[in-house]
Amino acid sequence: MVNKKTGFRRISAATGYSISGLKSAFISEAAFRQECVLFLVLFPVALLLPVSYSTKLLLVSTLFLVLIVELINSAIEATVDRIGEEHHPLSAKAKDIGSAAVFICLIFMATVWGITLWSM
Repeated sequence: MVNKKTGFRRISAATGYSISGLKSAFISEAAFRQECVLFLVLFPVALLLPVSYSTKLLLVSTLFLVLIVELINSAIEATVDRIGEEHHPLSAKAKDIGSAAVFICLIFMATVWGITLWSM
């Protein structure tokens, strides 16, 4: 019988894995580092803007969404690279689609921020 972690042990282990993943992405992914800087700059700006709480939440949500999608993209890229370094059309497609998801997310963030700032 396998001794599986349950309850607090499972949550503790999952938290450790998540922190490890964040560290790994920060160390190895320049785009993630840049988006973290963007987050650190814009997060306090969002909180200080004279807008409603729901608008502040929307602005902050777009920042978190960019980081989340970048992490997923990095995971896709790492998985594809693990499978093989040789060029394959499906590998390129997976990486390009992941990159496109980040791009769309950044456009969404810029749109929300732009509309909010323009309407002030």
